[in-house]
Amino acid sequence: MTVTATSVGQSDQLEPPAAPAARGRRLLRLVPAVAAALSGVLLYVSFPPRTLWWLALPAFAVFGWVLRDRSWKAALGLGYLFGLGFLLPLLVWTGVEVGPGPWLALVAIEALFVGLVGVGVAAVSRLPAWPVWAAALWIAGEAVRARVPFRGFPWGKIAFGQADGVFLPLAAVGGTPVLGFAVVLCGFGLCEAVRLAVAARGTRTVRRSAATVALLSVAVPVAAAVAARPLVSDKAEDGTATVAVIQGNVPRLGLEFNAQRRAVLDYHARETQRLAAEVEAGKVPRPDFVLWPENSSDIDPLANPDAAAVIDAAAKRIGAPISVGGVVERDGKLFNEQILWDPQKGPLDTYDKRQIQPFGEYLPLRSLIGAINKDWTSMIRQDFSRGSKPGVFDMDGSKVGLATCYEAAFDWAVRDTVTHGAQMISVPSNNATFDRSEMTYQQLAMSRVRAVEHSRTVTVPVTSGVSAVIMPDGKIARKTGMFVADSLVQKVPLRSSETPATRLGILPEIALVLVAAAGLGWAVAAGVRGRRAGGV
Repeated sequence: MTVTATSVGQSDQLEPPAAPAARGRRLLRLVPAVAAALSGVLLYVSFPPRTLWWLALPAFAVFGWVLRDRSWKAALGLGYLFGLGFLLPLLVWTGVEVGPGPWLALVAIEALFVGLVGVGVAAVSRLPAWPVWAAALWIAGEAVRARVPFRGFPWGKIAFGQADGVFLPLAAVGGTPVLGFAVVLCGFGLCEAVRLAVAARGTRTVRRSAATVALLSVAVPVAAAVAARPLVSDKAEDGTATVAVIQGNVPRLGLEFNAQRRAVLDYHARETQRLAAEVEAGKVPRPDFVLWPENSSDIDPLANPDAAAVIDAAAKRIGAPISVGGVVERDGKLFNEQILWDPQKGPLDTYDKRQIQPFGEYLPLRSLIGAINKDWTSMIRQDFSRGSKPGVFDMDGSKVGLATCYEAAFDWAVRDTVTHGAQMISVPSNNATFDRSEMTYQQLAMSRVRAVEHSRTVTVPVTSGVSAVIMPDGKIARKTGMFVADSLVQKVPLRSSETPATRLGILPEIALVLVAAAGLGWAVAAGVRGRRAGGV
């Protein structure tokens, strides 16, 4: 009886033979979801401050693999996971001082656009030459993200991760859309090439046309980038200018960096005075003009004589015009303004920032957000107003285009300074509210791409992040450290010719959106015909 009882007890504890197999199948179903999230993380790792730009290719190869032949619901989920894996770490700086709420909300919204792109990629994955349609769909998704909601958020464009990559010259051909398209196409082409190679090893027949498309998807973007290299030049066309970039630093980190607003102004004036002493001692050449960062004078120098006197003294001592970043109130409205300050004549010209930052410089849905959290509305008591005209300052005979901080992410905001005559570009910024995060490096990479896109020198004067002088070929000539007072003096080339990207403007993006629409339309039509044939 004892033996019998023991046998029965052991048999009760035995799993049915099918249980491990069922568990294995459930785990196997998780593989695409895990792969989608991890490939998104891989894409993030390809972005600055790292120089692993080439990781974008396997990231999109894996993304293409997990989406192939998926239903729209599965593709939406997998695309969303890819977006989360990419954007959660990329945009973590948005929550540095305000907590995780705004960061998570931003990522949740932006990843939804990536999820919708995933649906489109899955649909076109059944078409011939699917890498072309899929890459165009990704750029169409970026085009939408750059415009909605709240006038868009282009941060995370694939082009902005390629400042150190072989594809960078393509920015001069068709701007960020063409550069990004080439990278994504190459990644999806790699996916197709590997898929066909595996199929061939499995003795399955591989169509020659499919193999050709896969190889061309990888080879053509690289060949095009090599062919575009002659468009990248740092030769002077209109002479040179000696420019000084001032980084004055701030009294404290975080959102309260400007609580001692006069201190911020004094820091930048002091660094300019220090540079003037070096010029007088013959240690550095005298600059033709000086560039201060955004918010370098949060006291309105046009309304406060004491602030004006500090700037005026600095301009006279250095003996050159200064572009000053100020917060200016005019007719009851606030403007984030760059002011051209002449050492003899004082303020001569202004540029008001046009693409202001939602939840940073103005608060959309103020009443709704106030009902959720009153602290957020108290951070932005008064919304900034938008400027209406592109900014190009005539600084000692040099035409300097201005794109203030956040504007560097928007194609139009940089391009129209060049089409209005800018011979070089300045991107005055204030990164003091983002601590020592990767934000400043991501923004610096954007400016490097813009330099090649429009073949212009780009300066990046920052209050406390990494200030830099970037040559028209995208190489950094000089840069500062973070949260230090410093100045950069550099002779830079002035250029007036326009690249194809400058001349074409938005047209390459429109063309790629139309390609995406054509591919999606073809996929939908093919699906309808397939369902009808199945019904018959």
